[in-house]
Amino acid sequence: MQKQTEDGLKEVLALIETGRPVEAQKILDRLFETDLECEELVFTNRCCVFWIDLLKKEETSRDSFETGENLLNEWKSFGTFVSKSKYVYEPALYAVQKGFFSSALKEYEKLYGERNPAQRAEIMKRAGICYKKLGDFENAKAMLAEANRALPGDASILAEFADCYSLCGDDRSAKVLFREAFFIDAESIDLDFLESQLIRCLISRTSEKGYSGRILNLWIPVYGVLFGIFNMKRDLLPQDVGRLKQSIYAMENEYKNPSCNTDILIPKLLNCYFRLIDHYDSTHEHISKINEIIIKIKLLDPAVHEMYRR
Repeated sequence: MQKQTEDGLKEVLALIETGRPVEAQKILDRLFETDLECEELVFTNRCCVFWIDLLKKEETSRDSFETGENLLNEWKSFGTFVSKSKYVYEPALYAVQKGFFSSALKEYEKLYGERNPAQRAEIMKRAGICYKKLGDFENAKAMLAEANRALPGDASILAEFADCYSLCGDDRSAKVLFREAFFIDAESIDLDFLESQLIRCLISRTSEKGYSGRILNLWIPVYGVLFGIFNMKRDLLPQDVGRLKQSIYAMENEYKNPSCNTDILIPKLLNCYFRLIDHYDSTHEHISKINEIIIKIKLLDPAVHEMYRR
């Protein structure tokens, strides 16, 4: 890379980090005049084009929440774009990440005065995601704690909280929160923004089993137990146990219907069975109760039963 190109790229990346891709591309155009074949320039330029196209779409949007949401959603599209690139210039990738999430955060900051608990929780959660992607884990946890206060027990908030704890090196707390989140509502959790090695490894290993989309989310807590990752547990309150048994009873009855959706029902039931076994184990219930659930697991999914009994 020529010295002129190297110096110019530094200026370009600084502009991208602060959300100014149009200005960055003007400099890139000048750099191409003397260094047309530079791979770093080509990749960085493609990043700018991607972002400028997004800005054109956003010209008609005046709603801060919608703008922030679009930025977060486009980050997923950007990930697909990067995965298809033959060459990736990491400094440009980092600059785009910083620019995207800094820009989104500014939009969410405009909405901090929201009083409606559900809406406030969504705003704080997304602000937490932005801080996390910017590497500011303390502010991320603060935002997610506020979101959890506004909407206690929301699975998507708990999962992001867990991710922050794992990124900060506290896998013990992360495992408790991840298991809780995936038990409450696995389908509501957006896997794309979870980035700790703990959960990415589990997502990868579960997807290798052939699952994707909604079904992948449902199997993650099952394999989290089978792989020994979700091995930190909390004691259930009496009302939790009652709801758990009611859910199992309802799903078992549904399973008897030949037209039921077994793709969804089986991982949900397995997740509940594992949860009930943990409860029986922690409360020192008679072994016969645990064996009864294990037999149900065997009848429901012999392969899972074999892994569980190893």
